[in-house]
Amino acid sequence: MSLRERLGAAPTGFAAPAEIADSAPTDLRAYQTVKVKIHQLLLQRIDLEAMESLNQERLKEELRQMVERLLTEENLVLNAVERRNLVRDIQYEMLGLGPIEPLLADPAVSDILINTHKQVYVERRGMLELTEVTFVDDDHLMKIIDKIVSRMGRRVDESSPMVDARLPDGSRVNAIIPPLAIDGPVVSIRRFAKIPLKVANLIEYKSMTEEMAAFISGLATAKINILISGGTGSGKTTLLNILSGSIPHSERVVTIEDAAELQLQQPHVVRLETRPPNIEGRGEVSQRALVRNALRMRPDRIILGETRGSEALDMLQAMNTGHDGSMTTVHANTPRDALARVESMIAMAGVDLPAKAARAQIASAIGVIVQASRLADGTRKITSIQEVTGMEGDTITMQEIFTFKQTGVNAQGKVEGYFSATGVRPRFWERMTTRGVQIAETIFTPQRRPV
Repeated sequence: MSLRERLGAAPTGFAAPAEIADSAPTDLRAYQTVKVKIHQLLLQRIDLEAMESLNQERLKEELRQMVERLLTEENLVLNAVERRNLVRDIQYEMLGLGPIEPLLADPAVSDILINTHKQVYVERRGMLELTEVTFVDDDHLMKIIDKIVSRMGRRVDESSPMVDARLPDGSRVNAIIPPLAIDGPVVSIRRFAKIPLKVANLIEYKSMTEEMAAFISGLATAKINILISGGTGSGKTTLLNILSGSIPHSERVVTIEDAAELQLQQPHVVRLETRPPNIEGRGEVSQRALVRNALRMRPDRIILGETRGSEALDMLQAMNTGHDGSMTTVHANTPRDALARVESMIAMAGVDLPAKAARAQIASAIGVIVQASRLADGTRKITSIQEVTGMEGDTITMQEIFTFKQTGVNAQGKVEGYFSATGVRPRFWERMTTRGVQIAETIFTPQRRPV
């Protein structure tokens, strides 16, 4: 991406985010006018070729000096706080993503939801809250959207009004603009921690117990095929990332995603990403095509970010043909619903497969279903871990190993309940022990762990 594209064009105005203004000028319109004027003068005077070779920090310093010089030349009177805010705001506009830059820097923010230029919501600690951040108008927001998608070599306009992209830190971005978005451009940013969460973090957040953590980590080490089920925002991708940390470094792992989100720490990882069709409707590369290609890449395991279509059949076949320990996620509210969804996705593959044969394929491929849920208070928990035990007639059978039972909600609105083992020892327990997973059998003893 060229420096000219990174700097963009000056919008017609700016909003001053409350998060970055120590004390905004009394006349906000005057402050906006000053920023627009300085920004336009910068774009006229800046030497793009000379600044192309500068790193980010040096570029920020050069912009600061130029802003200070322009303020003096234009005889614009601002106090020290206003000058500092003006420099920072222009740096955000020219080098970052404008008003939302402070939100991207906040580690507590997990989602940024921009509902046209007038509203920006964020999710902190599982709860949505309205911020004071705004854009001046839809044109200003569109410039930020263009800056995001152009980095990925994609475009968004009236002929192609929806786009998926990602930020340099891996955060997933979806934008939809008029005429599909009636009131104006809408942007959803799903952020990911700069430092990936680990099993210890989920125990600390009471998302699961130490026994459950040891068990699911053992599943990954012992090469049990895992399906992670859950609703939107329940933490499926986070859990998939954590489970992948138990994969031995000696194995070759191929990941397949719509938008690259996984942050695997193993040294031998091949990352594949789908490609949407171009403006002529050509050039699309689907997850199914990537799964098929991955089978020719000699993987020990395949990790599919999310199964949502015909690729389900190819993924199950991979699990059944020597790629033990493969993992994927699916949107579903219960483990039983997850199996029904996988069965319906097999039908999308266009293969005339009888229902019983499809279920047999599922029962043979999937070893464990881990159910992740987002509760009413915004907390995320592993609410069920179930083993797929086989078939009885036309029905896939399962047995629950661990569970979370909600007992109520306290006066502060926090969910109350307990984790517990069910007392059932999984059938693959011997397989885990023979593969070197040392876990005490006492973890399966029923014992309530309140949260």
